[in-house]
Amino acid sequence: MRFLAVCTALVAATSLTACSMLPGSDEEAEKVTLWLMKGSASDDFIQKFTESYEREHPGIDLEIEIQEWTGIGDKVNGVLKGTATDRADVIEVGNTQVARYIETGGLSEVTLEAVREWGSKDWLKGLADPGSVNGAQYGVPWYAANRVVIYNKDLFGAAGIKDLPKNRQEWLTATKKLDKGDQQGIYLAGQNWYVLAGFIWDEGGELAVEGGGVWTGALDSEQALAGMDFYKQLHALGEGPDNADEETPPQSEVFARGQVAQIIAPPGQVAQIEAANPALKGKLGFFPVPGKTSDKPGAVFTGGSDLIIPENTGNRSAAVDVITALVSEKWQTELARTMSYVPNKTSLAHIVQGNEGATAMTFGAAHGRATPKSPRWAEVEAKNPIKPYMTAVLTGQDPEQAAKTASQAISKVLSSDR
Repeated sequence: MRFLAVCTALVAATSLTACSMLPGSDEEAEKVTLWLMKGSASDDFIQKFTESYEREHPGIDLEIEIQEWTGIGDKVNGVLKGTATDRADVIEVGNTQVARYIETGGLSEVTLEAVREWGSKDWLKGLADPGSVNGAQYGVPWYAANRVVIYNKDLFGAAGIKDLPKNRQEWLTATKKLDKGDQQGIYLAGQNWYVLAGFIWDEGGELAVEGGGVWTGALDSEQALAGMDFYKQLHALGEGPDNADEETPPQSEVFARGQVAQIIAPPGQVAQIEAANPALKGKLGFFPVPGKTSDKPGAVFTGGSDLIIPENTGNRSAAVDVITALVSEKWQTELARTMSYVPNKTSLAHIVQGNEGATAMTFGAAHGRATPKSPRWAEVEAKNPIKPYMTAVLTGQDPEQAAKTASQAISKVLSSDR
């Protein structure tokens, strides 16, 4: 799950195995294995959840194993195909990875449980959509995170900006006021393609489209080009590099110098900013990425995790029970508040009230999206023709021609044989 690599400074657990809560019952307990990804939940959350689950499910020994993101695809595929010595009954996967596992096969369909037990009608679209195919649900949304605007309150105040922008025009106007002298109105790296995706979606465009089972790049559509044009306008109100992404250099380090008014990032980056410059503690705020109109915030890429059940699990009913607990309001509240995540349902947005960054995320998450559901999208990102396309436009090349070149590159990857 690439996006969450920049979400928050999380407490990482290396391994935690739970024991049955029933004295002397280890030999009788039925083991259920849950794979969680490193950094997704704190040690404290894992311990509390394990103890609670085993107390409420006598005779179950819940074993939670922490997995590394590096190489996880092969490990999960090994479980799904039954070729691995490892086994798991429930597995956490990145929301954009689910399509790949659906193509692999070996996932248990959970459509009925989703409707009857897990309240799927309220699920975040950016988590739910990648977990389904042809109306069948395989991935269960667990938590989300997305980008917001992090701003320097002192710089906004000095510029006389009292009302935070709620639409694109207000945003541009405010950012122009902030962009003066050595001060940058916004630091927006030229290749921050996740941010571009949101602007494209706001315009009604797509990164790629599917028709007749064939995926093709769509950056050259009128709508996608309009999204890129807005990106160019915003990018010009700062000194973000044309030919690098938000991690080169890390935008949190640039922001921490105190002369940047805004960045677009997950709220968790505030911890990194304050660590680099403690003088900024208490001086940073958040607002949702503005949309085209004031009545709806901008679309954002929703990163996060889904839960899947391997078809070859030895205890499907227990696996369903584990998911039922993890997506319950009780444990969604605990996870969201502990980790500053967005809960998996729009109806649970209220549980992060009081956390300014997480609250700002919930507005965007309600209109969040995920990358195209092609199982080969990860290969597109590995080559990533979107980044040089953005640089080409920002350095004065013809947008339509650059977009066609990038779209053709995307189409080639998505339609090629493995």
